[in-house]
Amino acid sequence: MDRRCESLKKLHLLFWSDFLLMQISSSSLASSPTEMHLMEYTPPTQNRLDRIHKPDLVDQRGSRAPSCSSPLIPSCSRRSHPSRSREMPRITEASKPPASDETPRPTEQGGKPARSAFLWVALFVLFLNSSWAVYHFQFESLPSPLDAEQAGKRGFSEVSALEHVKYLTKLGPHPVGSDALELAVQIQKTAHWEVDVQVDLFRAETAANHLSKGLFKGKTLVYSDLKHVVLRILPKYLPEAEDNAILVSSHIDTVFSSQGAGDCSSCVGVMVELARGISQWAHGFKNGVIFLFNTGEEEGLNGAHSFITQHPWRSTIRFVVDLEAMGIGGKSSVFQGGSVPWAIETYAKVSKYPSGLVIAQDLFHSGAIQSATDFQVYEEVGGLSGLDFAYTDATAIYHTKNDKLKLLKPGSLQHLGENMLAFLIQSAMSTNLQNKMEVKKDDIVQSQSIFFDILGTYMVVYSQRLATMLHNSVILQSLLIWTTSLIMGGYHGAMTFGLSCFSILLMWICSLSLSIMVSFLIPLISTSPVPYIANPWLVIGLFGAPAVLGALTGQHLGFLCINRYLRSTFSKRAPTVASNTLENLIKLETERCLFKADGLMEATLSPLRSPKQLKIVTLILGLAMPILFSSGMMIRLVGILVGIIVRSERNPGSRPEWLGNVIVAVFVSAIVCLMLVYLLSYIHLSGAKGPMILSMLMLLALALAAVSTGVLPTFTEDISRAVNVVHVVETKGNSENEDASSFISLFSLTPGKLTEEVKNLKDEEFTCGRNKTIDFVSFTVKYGCWSSKDSGSGWSKSDIPIVHVEHDSIASGARKTGIFIDTKFSKRWSLAINREEIRDFTFEADSEELVPLGDKSEVDGWHFIQFSGGKNSPTKFHLNLVWLSNTTHQSQKSYESGASPLLLKLRTDVSKITPEVESVLEKLPPWCSLFGKSTSPYLLAFVTTLPVQF
Repeated sequence: MDRRCESLKKLHLLFWSDFLLMQISSSSLASSPTEMHLMEYTPPTQNRLDRIHKPDLVDQRGSRAPSCSSPLIPSCSRRSHPSRSREMPRITEASKPPASDETPRPTEQGGKPARSAFLWVALFVLFLNSSWAVYHFQFESLPSPLDAEQAGKRGFSEVSALEHVKYLTKLGPHPVGSDALELAVQIQKTAHWEVDVQVDLFRAETAANHLSKGLFKGKTLVYSDLKHVVLRILPKYLPEAEDNAILVSSHIDTVFSSQGAGDCSSCVGVMVELARGISQWAHGFKNGVIFLFNTGEEEGLNGAHSFITQHPWRSTIRFVVDLEAMGIGGKSSVFQGGSVPWAIETYAKVSKYPSGLVIAQDLFHSGAIQSATDFQVYEEVGGLSGLDFAYTDATAIYHTKNDKLKLLKPGSLQHLGENMLAFLIQSAMSTNLQNKMEVKKDDIVQSQSIFFDILGTYMVVYSQRLATMLHNSVILQSLLIWTTSLIMGGYHGAMTFGLSCFSILLMWICSLSLSIMVSFLIPLISTSPVPYIANPWLVIGLFGAPAVLGALTGQHLGFLCINRYLRSTFSKRAPTVASNTLENLIKLETERCLFKADGLMEATLSPLRSPKQLKIVTLILGLAMPILFSSGMMIRLVGILVGIIVRSERNPGSRPEWLGNVIVAVFVSAIVCLMLVYLLSYIHLSGAKGPMILSMLMLLALALAAVSTGVLPTFTEDISRAVNVVHVVETKGNSENEDASSFISLFSLTPGKLTEEVKNLKDEEFTCGRNKTIDFVSFTVKYGCWSSKDSGSGWSKSDIPIVHVEHDSIASGARKTGIFIDTKFSKRWSLAINREEIRDFTFEADSEELVPLGDKSEVDGWHFIQFSGGKNSPTKFHLNLVWLSNTTHQSQKSYESGASPLLLKLRTDVSKITPEVESVLEKLPPWCSLFGKSTSPYLLAFVTTLPVQF
């Protein structure tokens, strides 16, 4: 037993000697030889052992070695007795250590395990440059445009596709019902095919669109007189191919404020050129390909709904590809993969430049991105699966005047066209397409795909079922490792694990706190609460710098907490170890706890395991995967988020000005804490903390100075602020319109006051503030500017819509009211019905019931009917209301208290510019742009209300 214990003691001492020498010579990051020495271990009385030096393990003075009762050898302290310790062999003359004047004693020299500050800064710069390089290669590296000769008859030519885009953009804005749209739907005349294709000019009848998800909850969308262009390509000698078709869909119409180069003339141009190229491959197809150029998408996805519910070819479609744009140009990426994995798997296999991120699908479905595409109709109404693509570059110009051809990046159409050409050829040549696109309803969730691309050159696709297995496996293994480590590590393991988790929590709290503080500060020192819209790189200084400072501060506080605990623990385990050496070992162990926070318990698996200094290779390996797979995506998401802020005020003035900044700050802080956790844990034993803190403070100060002085403009002519100018005429229904009033309303969907804009409108007598709330039926303006100057001209009373009560009676215990609505010249309007008073209703046009009785959703107590149509749309409607009974509702209580609750609210839009609106538009700064969406009013709007007590 004595011999066994003595051997263990020698191995233990030899281990510590080897470890300390390894720290001296293992890498360039290690301290100099004079900074790291062997521990001086001098147990009391008979268990005394003097300093040990390599290469011989001996006792210099022949004293007895420490017994197994040493606190550093707990494994044998319970098995041996100090009296049985054997003497260690004496050291020979040749192996004696040098004299004390030749080699400094550890207690006298006492260096610390520090690394070069320049090295850490170099690693930080390398991290930034690598992240930007990954983003550039993944999202901004586009193929060279090809002309018709280079592409050949069977290829795709961006030059040819651009000709169709130019045709559409020259028409200017072409919304539903406009003369320009009548010309736009003749897009097929600009195309040239060398083979026969079937062309159908389809006109949709009046119908209602009931969608239950997303933006359309609480709405009924009614449309009429929509015109679409439908092309079908079939193999000549395979007639059964027409029973199975692939639908490629996009929209021709635009909002009233944009010529739509990106959204979505670019998509239409790609589709026309694709149809030409696809037709050259049709002889080998097993399935047909249908190209749908629809109208009405911008007014509530009505074009897709009318096709999938009315067109005779709708029953032959097996899956759909929808092309969209949320910006202009760049790479068109998959952001919705559908419920059937076959489509995304085929795309990943054959596309030349695959691009797509499943996180975009998750964000879209969560409602974080307030938008919708035709793909929702095809899924919800048609029961189809497929792929949804979108351009996402320069999202700040979405639906503004800057969605123009000159900002479309070269190579954007080529990227989408080549990917789609390969995908459609492969899909059209596939057999048993109908069977491939079928999936059991009970298996829809598990069969959905997880997908992401690697640098735009390769796409990874696997099923949700496999993802669930992998995630559960990782979670269970992590829990098993942590539990085992806690059991083996005991109290010490639990404490170090808890402190390590606490350091991570401190890092997140401090990072979020500093960046959020800056987000509150910005509106106080800048003319705009979002001064980084035109210069998104300012986000680095405004939010990135304080996020890094906070993360570093929080992690350093955690470092000090862990260091303090380990000092107490180590001093009890090895009370006679030289203080400087012990301090160095504690710092190394603390750094290792921070670096391996999630795998901290490894340190407790062996009481004899000694801390080691982190190496560059370990750090680089820890950073490589996050940079490669996540950095490009994170930068892209920040850019999209900044662009969305331009139109984030759905009800202008309803949100705090700092809210957009807080959202960006939280997102940037999350990126910093996730991406830099390893790199920041490497800084605490280096001399880079001071320079890093100073650099971040300087960067923050420069960014704040830039936004406070206005050196960098918030908006430019190419990236504009979204504003709306509306000539509003208000009146009450069921009257002779003698009390009509009018004014000019100026408001913005971009956060911030309109102080700078109104400076150019002094002679227009605008008043700005929150004193006047304007209800536009589909939304409410709580902050804006208004003026009554010359507002009585440019419109006539004959334009005012009629809301007239035809009958009001009680039959079979239920009160029923019939209301006649005449929208006059308006083919675009919104009607709100108070569901706190009305149990149900029907809606008719031309004696045809469009909305029957039945369950209807609501939002804030209102149900909305939104109508848009072409020139031949009806303007006279009948609304039949069924009242609630035997219930006292909130609106009735308001009426009893003196208020006047409303039963109906109607807004009709007229595509007409009045003289006063034209004057205001001319005087607005050039960095302002009208903004259009399905709920936005045109330049002239009539608002008519009908009270409950009519």
